[in-house]
Amino acid sequence: MAGEFYLRYYIGHKGKFGHEFLEFEFRPDGKLRYANNSNYKNDTMIRKEVYVHQPVIDELKRIVSDSEIMHEDDALWPPPDRVGRQELEIVIDDEHISFTTSKTGSLLDVNTSKDPEGLRTFYYLVQDLKCFVFSLISLHFKIKPIS
Repeated sequence: MAGEFYLRYYIGHKGKFGHEFLEFEFRPDGKLRYANNSNYKNDTMIRKEVYVHQPVIDELKRIVSDSEIMHEDDALWPPPDRVGRQELEIVIDDEHISFTTSKTGSLLDVNTSKDPEGLRTFYYLVQDLKCFVFSLISLHFKIKPIS
């Protein structure tokens, strides 16, 4: 499954505690960059970087491919608003997509949208990607909140 690959996901908002966000990206050279900024209770930003091997990238490509997100269009998805925004950018070989939408609180938000099927595809892919990234980060780093 060799070929060009890039993926970036961002979700965030600006509010009472400043700019709070979660962002991760997989670069073509295999670098995974992760950032989580929560100013709640004076939390500090977490930034981590790690290189992953080709089998990890291949699995990520499989997850993206199986989701069929590359066939979707965000034209009817809710635009970013004061609640926040989500962005997903993916490059696989010669295909490039870039989505922007509002934060999705639950499947109810998805089901009541103008494009529930497309947004559901996005919603479930994002859940899978977050689980994948959190697993990789926890495998490589000991991130333990202070009690």
